[in-house]
Amino acid sequence: MGSSSEEIVCVTGASGFIGSWLIMRLLENNYTVRATVRDPDNMKKVQHLLELPKAQTHLTLWKADLSVEGSFDDAINGCTGVFHVATPMDFESKDPEKEVIKPTISGVLDILKACAKTKTVRRIVFTSSAGTVDVEEHRKDVYDENCWSDLDFILTKRMTGWMYFVSKTLAEKVAWKFAEENNLDFITIIPTLVVGPFITPSMPPSLITALSLITGNEAHYSIIKQGHYVHLDDLCNAHIFLYEHPKARGRYICSSHDANIHQLAAVLAQKYPQYNVADKIKGVEDEDIKNPVFSSKKLMDLGFEFKFSLEDMLVGAVETCRAKRLLPLTCDGDQVAEKVIPPAQVPAVAI
Repeated sequence: MGSSSEEIVCVTGASGFIGSWLIMRLLENNYTVRATVRDPDNMKKVQHLLELPKAQTHLTLWKADLSVEGSFDDAINGCTGVFHVATPMDFESKDPEKEVIKPTISGVLDILKACAKTKTVRRIVFTSSAGTVDVEEHRKDVYDENCWSDLDFILTKRMTGWMYFVSKTLAEKVAWKFAEENNLDFITIIPTLVVGPFITPSMPPSLITALSLITGNEAHYSIIKQGHYVHLDDLCNAHIFLYEHPKARGRYICSSHDANIHQLAAVLAQKYPQYNVADKIKGVEDEDIKNPVFSSKKLMDLGFEFKFSLEDMLVGAVETCRAKRLLPLTCDGDQVAEKVIPPAQVPAVAI
């Protein structure tokens, strides 16, 4: 496999945090991209895509919805590759079974069925989540591609983001079964918390978590207590790397840095003292923190190299938020939280 102007690929969740950056990199690599969005006529959601270099000649927008059976068929028909990025990600959902879990599972199956029908698709890369790997009561020292989250524990505990962890875990397992039964070349990439600059107009859900020490959103501290991170650009380049590499097979963790909440706080406090991030987080003691490792050995053994540091990720995210007025330039006390777009206003689909 290799990129050329003859390669036509489909990217789902195109307007989102990961999807839009992935499209930017695909266009730079001379791919022709069919980008699926729920409403191609909503300029607020797609303008940043249309403004990308090469968009006029190498990008088309296609209407598709994870909850509408068959809606991806036309966009996928004739493509050589599919990057399935779209996923419902609404932590504030009042009906998570209907709004998050079911559409995630039915959506990936619908996309795989479209790939099986067209006969032109050579490989599918599915954006999974670290939430499929490490959510369990007793954490391991090292997590690799053989690990799966404990669904019983998630459904019992119902921690922040529980519906997302359930939906991604069930969707990936169902997808693997369908792909194997239908002889599809299927790869999953498993990112940890994705952080960095972005081109979407609103704050991405993962940055609401990553920057929660700035905003004071304590509900997300449980996620960053023992955190694992990857830069958005590294992740998108890994998608393309795995799509193109002839020996790529199976699941691939994509994570470059393991950092606990105190280490995250130290970076933010040093780079942005105006946000008054505490170097010690109330209620989180060092003895409560384990430091498990998310291993990207399989990905790196294939030849992939990460380029960005944890500081690069955080600075890129904060500076983009400041430029887009999603974070104030300076603040005192609770003023940050008051000025940040709350999770309920963040687009529910696309990560």
